[in-house]
Amino acid sequence: MVGQCCQIETRNEGMSKGYKRALWAVIIINGLMFFVETIAGSLIKSQALQADALDFLADTVTYALSLYVIGMSLRVRSTVALIKGVSLGVMGLWVFGSTLYHVFVVEMPEAQAMGAIGFLALFANALSVVLLLKYRDGDANVRSVWLCSRNDAIGNIAVIFAAGGVWATQTSWPDLLVAGLMAGLFLWSSSQIIRLALEERGACSLEPQ
Repeated sequence: MVGQCCQIETRNEGMSKGYKRALWAVIIINGLMFFVETIAGSLIKSQALQADALDFLADTVTYALSLYVIGMSLRVRSTVALIKGVSLGVMGLWVFGSTLYHVFVVEMPEAQAMGAIGFLALFANALSVVLLLKYRDGDANVRSVWLCSRNDAIGNIAVIFAAGGVWATQTSWPDLLVAGLMAGLFLWSSSQIIRLALEERGACSLEPQ
């Protein structure tokens, strides 16, 4: 039917008021943590913190876009999800490249400050995960929100371990290793989002007009 672009199965489209309230909350949380980690990562020269700050930025944009397209056609939502997936992949490649650069330009981060910021970020992301947990399954748009939230929590745990590694070894290698692993996580999540978005767009193209 014209204007209704197919429905694949019965996937959650994020129409509930509870989901929208949760999205507003995590938009604020992630936006604030992006600024905190960007400043802290730059001051203490932590590549892992700067990579995690980029993840917060990506999540903030992802949540805002997801909130904006709720209620629109599946074609619009899947297109936005596709854009988010590609953007996440580009970010992963950038973090990989930046990490390789820092392998040769070694600057050891301050382990104590890195760990403290990591714990703050973990608290922020744990709160986001709790808010979004019951909305983790759905269409590409809803799914991308959950994957980004989960990535943040995993990334923050990794940053804390990296801080311990930097302190124990007195080298920057644990920090660089975690940044590389986070880049891989970005790329893997990107592939999941892109696959689901393309599946939904393909279904829309088969819908009779």
